[in-house]
Amino acid sequence: MRAGASRAGNLGGNIMDEPTAQPNRNDEPLTFEQLGVSERLVKVLADQGITEPFAIQRLSIADALAGRDVCGKAKTGSGKTLAFGLPLLERLDHAESRRPRGLVLVPTRELALQVHDVLAPLAEAIGSRVVAVYGGADMNKQIKALSNGVEAIIATPGRLIDLVDRKEVELGGLEIVVVDEADRMADMGFLPQVEWLLRHVDGEHQTLLFSATLDGVVDGLIKRYQHDPVYHEVESSTVTVDAMLHRFLFVHEMDKVKVAATIARNSGRVLVFTNTKRVADRLASALNEEGVRAAAIHGDLRQSQREDALRHFTAGKLQVMVATDVAARGLHIDDIDVVIHYDPAPDHKTYLHRSGRTARAGSKGMAVTLSIWNQELEIKRLQKRIGVLQPIAEMFSNDARLEDLASWDPHSAGTPTRR
Repeated sequence: MRAGASRAGNLGGNIMDEPTAQPNRNDEPLTFEQLGVSERLVKVLADQGITEPFAIQRLSIADALAGRDVCGKAKTGSGKTLAFGLPLLERLDHAESRRPRGLVLVPTRELALQVHDVLAPLAEAIGSRVVAVYGGADMNKQIKALSNGVEAIIATPGRLIDLVDRKEVELGGLEIVVVDEADRMADMGFLPQVEWLLRHVDGEHQTLLFSATLDGVVDGLIKRYQHDPVYHEVESSTVTVDAMLHRFLFVHEMDKVKVAATIARNSGRVLVFTNTKRVADRLASALNEEGVRAAAIHGDLRQSQREDALRHFTAGKLQVMVATDVAARGLHIDDIDVVIHYDPAPDHKTYLHRSGRTARAGSKGMAVTLSIWNQELEIKRLQKRIGVLQPIAEMFSNDARLEDLASWDPHSAGTPTRR
């Protein structure tokens, strides 16, 4: 992954169109110690096998530790959680009951849990406390944790507003506010709630904002709620296309599940996208009938079911997770080998967002799109938009090429295709 522009001050136009600069003045990557992270936290990271900072961490941690407002442009999976989490934990004072010192706003319940799981062992090492606050879970347990006192809360906007309205939490004591996945907040219609919360944060405080894009409504957040922020960008535009393999397959509708199952059986961890919750449920059941361990994740499932599916998938107990786009937003799952577009992505942005989950932090992966007879035209249009032009190869579930799609060349002579 290439590190890009770092800049302080107001945006003054689109700095992302400017030539990028190298983040360090030498060829050696900065260590966490050199960035200013305390010895206790460095030890916890080392025990987890984390010894070298990712690009967004190298760029932003020192500024955040210095108390600067930071605006970071980086996609999910680039290491943002530690980029804001380490300074957050280092700088927070002890909290009183119902008056947390730090707040991390995230768009989804799953992301709230993931951020909590990353920060909790670090917080424990320094005698700090964090809690995840999100809808769909027992509010009484969350209220009890807030009453006991926590230094930082990781929250979805809706549940936090409910708790503020019930006077179970006060925002007046906040020293640091983090807005994570700001562009996803906008996409999901949460910005009015985010702004309501930011307006209720009294007094001087530090604001850290991270987003895959910094234009439009996100730029409005920056201008209204950050003071003289320093800008850092991690270049990732090539990761979602050039750093992965793309395969487009024509399949027959009655054989489609078996094709997906064959790909999964010959792959490692597989994330499958469908366009509807109904198809996600049906596909997960069908894959299990084919002997492939799979579970669905979408908004109609109970929160406990979603958490179990994510935990089992992350732990390797499930080989396949079938997800809708909304349910998968903000999820950070490492080591995904293959993304299958069971339902072709409705547009090129969705395709890139889905597919990019298999090319995180410099890893390599493959994106496979399954097309039936009436979807060829939209697939060809999609290929033009993403700049990946290749034949749509016709395959049945017993095709030997499915056993190693990565090695198969879609441009090879004699490949049966749909014209």
